[in-house]
Amino acid sequence: MNVASRKIRLVLDLRRAGVTDTAVLSAIERTPRELFVLEAFRDRAYENTALPIGLGQTISQPLVVALMTEALELNDRHKVLEIGTGSGYQTAILSKLCRRVYSIERHRPLLKQAEEQFQRLRITNVTTRTGDGWKGWPEQAPFDRIIVTAAADELPQSLCDQLAIGGIMVVPVGRTGAQRLLKVRRGEDGLDIRTMGNVRFVPLVRGTADLDVPNAVTRSGPSRDWPDPQLAN
Repeated sequence: MNVASRKIRLVLDLRRAGVTDTAVLSAIERTPRELFVLEAFRDRAYENTALPIGLGQTISQPLVVALMTEALELNDRHKVLEIGTGSGYQTAILSKLCRRVYSIERHRPLLKQAEEQFQRLRITNVTTRTGDGWKGWPEQAPFDRIIVTAAADELPQSLCDQLAIGGIMVVPVGRTGAQRLLKVRRGEDGLDIRTMGNVRFVPLVRGTADLDVPNAVTRSGPSRDWPDPQLAN
């Protein structure tokens, strides 16, 4: 089966699993997942499963990417904060659906690999930096949307503070074995928090993995992943 056929099969699988947003499905179909996985796993790039990307991290299961992206309710005016660049796959999909993505990764080697793929794909609306995802990116706040790709043990207050009024954050919260994927909407009177379902994510770790590396910002074009989640059965 060639790449085009595998992509079509994946999109059909996502539809059957309940993903209905055609813009999200189109973004997934137009994003070459094989560029974001290790060479040894490229023949499995369009399977609906998480795959290793090095440093003990994974590229997200496409269904998780689709459901979290769909929950953000994106449009082309939104400024998005992503906590956990990882392979860059989720970032690349977000870039097709919003005005600009600001993405933070704690593993500098992973971020460098992701940035190379953004350049290869001529993605010009993503800004990245190495840093502590718990702290967010206050210099660029507020954000219309925030997506977190690892589980916080509690709802991160710093990220809530950086969410614009009317904004949406999708974040897994809880310890291993008791995690919930939350959709948080910030209103004038506070936060509306709804549970999307039970999930299984790696922990959102404080600090950076490269303690001797300063928080460098990299821009792709005018401006420019961390362990990825997998929904629990």
